[in-house]
Amino acid sequence: MKASQRLLVKKSVNPANFNKGGLEKTLSAFSLTMMGVGAIVGSGIFITPGIIAAKYAGPAAMLSFVIAAVVCSLAALCYAEFSSTIPLAGSAYTYVYTVFGEFLAWILGWSLISEYLFAVSSVAVSWSSYFQNLISGFGLKLPTFLTAAAGTAGVSGAGFNLIAFVVVLAVSLLLVGGLQESTRVNSIMVIVKILVIVLFIGVAIFFVKPANYHPFMPHGVSGLVKGASLAFYAYIGFDAVSTASEEVKNPKRNMPIGIVGSLVVASILYVAMAAVLVGVVHYSKLNVGDPVAYALAVIHKNWAAGIVSLGAVVGMTTVLIVMLYGGTRLLFAISRDGLLPKVFRTVSPHTKVPVKSTWIFGIIASVFAAVIPLDKIAELVNIGTLFAFAMVSIGVVFLRRHETLQQINSSFKVPFYPVLPVVSFLACIYLMLNLQAFTWHMFGIWLVIGIVIYFAYSYRHSRIRAGLRVKESKS
Repeated sequence: MKASQRLLVKKSVNPANFNKGGLEKTLSAFSLTMMGVGAIVGSGIFITPGIIAAKYAGPAAMLSFVIAAVVCSLAALCYAEFSSTIPLAGSAYTYVYTVFGEFLAWILGWSLISEYLFAVSSVAVSWSSYFQNLISGFGLKLPTFLTAAAGTAGVSGAGFNLIAFVVVLAVSLLLVGGLQESTRVNSIMVIVKILVIVLFIGVAIFFVKPANYHPFMPHGVSGLVKGASLAFYAYIGFDAVSTASEEVKNPKRNMPIGIVGSLVVASILYVAMAAVLVGVVHYSKLNVGDPVAYALAVIHKNWAAGIVSLGAVVGMTTVLIVMLYGGTRLLFAISRDGLLPKVFRTVSPHTKVPVKSTWIFGIIASVFAAVIPLDKIAELVNIGTLFAFAMVSIGVVFLRRHETLQQINSSFKVPFYPVLPVVSFLACIYLMLNLQAFTWHMFGIWLVIGIVIYFAYSYRHSRIRAGLRVKESKS
């Protein structure tokens, strides 16, 4: 076999092995939906509607979220078909390995590692800031050098964000305790978060002024579209649900419900929040760091501001749980294929959780959160996710043509095939091309590191390639 063919060797899929991965099947459609909402609806719901309204779309910010949800739903439908057809851990990495081959799968998997790693780290830093705001209300304050990394928010000199470090380790501890316990805590927190959002809407809706909706689209269609581009990133996170497919009861039914259902719930919350926010306060005044708290101050409901801050902390905690979970299951899947050391695929016989993988990933993310200013590299989350969305979208076309996979009964099929997968692919590529040059440079550096690791370790330890060598030696 030629070297180029070896790089593109594909992972064979045997339905008989779908239940033999070592991970316990405990997740229901409700658990998956709560995971998705937990990942998508974080502190951003209290911030991005105001920014989008003030800078780009005006009162039409609610439509920006609708447009973003439509674009995101295209990728979600593609994920739903893949996850119900190939219910294995690894999400987009596993799907690409099956239809495009090993090298592209490694590139995508390595990109997704950056998404989960930097998502956890950056959210932990935000969690730290909100938590400090909460405890300051009780007259408590930690020294600056223990709450901010060097270069963050104007802090000079060495620093160690102790709160961010601890919260990531605490979430890691929760995850190693077992998936069922983790999802139960996540579901409770998601419900609390939704209640906080509903509380704000319920309180503020009585202070909506129809005059604030005029002009509805002050910056025209271009402002609406720019707002949708920013709103798109608010929805990032639902793909983490697909990493759980190997631990789902009846994945053919529950995976599509969890992925699409979480996107629907999150979309309703974002649109409702934006609609009420711009109705209470004129859009031109919402370019502040805490637009929801500002709106509550305008209507003299300061008592609710503390509850909203609590909702933001809870919201970010659920994001940490789901993204940290997604990263560990990705490492598990890559290691199981031999492309990473076997320590990442070791599963505890008691909790049925990859404990070592969880701790390694959690410790690295906690250190990043504690010492690295993430304001510039956080966009690696966006480009890694969009790359995954694009590959999964176009991958559906090849999935339908795959001889073995055509025999598998998938309970979900992307409608209007092949138009929707192709449109989704092009939309993701368009958004990638609109990212900053700095983001592309950082992404390039990350990929180079990944390629070096692949040829230094992964290529020689690939389990699929080892099987090919055995077959070739016998022939």
